[in-house]
Amino acid sequence: MIQPKAFIDVLAQGGIDFFAGVPDSLLKNLCAYITDNVSREKNIIAANEGNAIGLAAGYHLATGKVGCVYMQNSGEGNIVNPLLSLVDEDVYHIPMLLIIGWRGEPGVHDEPQHKKQGKVTLSLLETMGVPFAVLDDSWEQQVQGAIDAIHETNGVYALIVRKGTFEDYMLQNQTVSDLTLTREEAIMTVVDKLREDDIVVSTTGMISRELFEYREAKHQGHGADFLTVGSMGHASQIALGIALQKPERRVFIFDGDGALLMHMGGMAIIGDYCPKNMVHIVFNNGAHDSVGGQPTVGQKIDIEAIAKAVGYTDVVSVDNEMALMCAMNHVNQAMIAGVSLINVNVRKGNRKDLGRPTTTPIQNKEAFMQNLAK
Repeated sequence: MIQPKAFIDVLAQGGIDFFAGVPDSLLKNLCAYITDNVSREKNIIAANEGNAIGLAAGYHLATGKVGCVYMQNSGEGNIVNPLLSLVDEDVYHIPMLLIIGWRGEPGVHDEPQHKKQGKVTLSLLETMGVPFAVLDDSWEQQVQGAIDAIHETNGVYALIVRKGTFEDYMLQNQTVSDLTLTREEAIMTVVDKLREDDIVVSTTGMISRELFEYREAKHQGHGADFLTVGSMGHASQIALGIALQKPERRVFIFDGDGALLMHMGGMAIIGDYCPKNMVHIVFNNGAHDSVGGQPTVGQKIDIEAIAKAVGYTDVVSVDNEMALMCAMNHVNQAMIAGVSLINVNVRKGNRKDLGRPTTTPIQNKEAFMQNLAK
């Protein structure tokens, strides 16, 4: 395995010391080391991977140097447009290094949302004309070869990271929070206040896992929940699509701060349509909790003000169980004029024995659609 420090040192020797991206579980040790040892100005945790490409492009335009963009392979979808219409040699010809975690690698067990992406990770790069190397024991030569190729061609090069490539590194530079409410406790509180015919669209990561386990514990079944196990940042638009077609059913979005930030423009569309039957709940821990705890700006920005500005009609922020219960009681009792938002500030972390959904995505979809058809 590769020591994160050794890897970053080799990049630095090659003149690469600027980083931007979205954390990934396969890169969490590397990302943690970068967070602890690179200044905020030279390590920007972006809202999404396409933004990170833009940041690295801006860095190059300002300095003439090569930036590095890190991501999970699911982020390849977000970089296709800026990679091909901005940095490609047929357009502005901007050099950069990509570091991509290979979730769903063929032959390696992984969650269902990563299977297709894993199969096409390398072929997508080939289609876009991006040369790459899959890191192995000769990683130092591979990294140096990547740097040499970037300088020779003034182009883009990708390094692909398999599971277990980097040695463990624990993030040291973490903000200490005095929040006591956990995300799982908050989810339980909300679920306990739902009506029998309410439906939930939950975002990817821990939120869907914790929702699934609580439904199991309560023997409620899962037909009322659409578990968006992939497609980070798109749960709110899935929910809007449902809410507009099913105005007689209340639709709850269980969102995360990282997912909300990734495609925040979706909030403006929700606010414009302002469906009275939609409640947007953001479980906000200020971190990418599923992939190593790297920080987001979720608890630094005024999500309430943003929601109000784009047209949400009923907005509140809470940070304890009693306040959350009151917010849910208000949603249940008041005549809401339009879409509601509850920003729930929770502490980082999850229990170590948290399981994963035992149903397949297809089974979840079919049960959910049967519920909606009632």
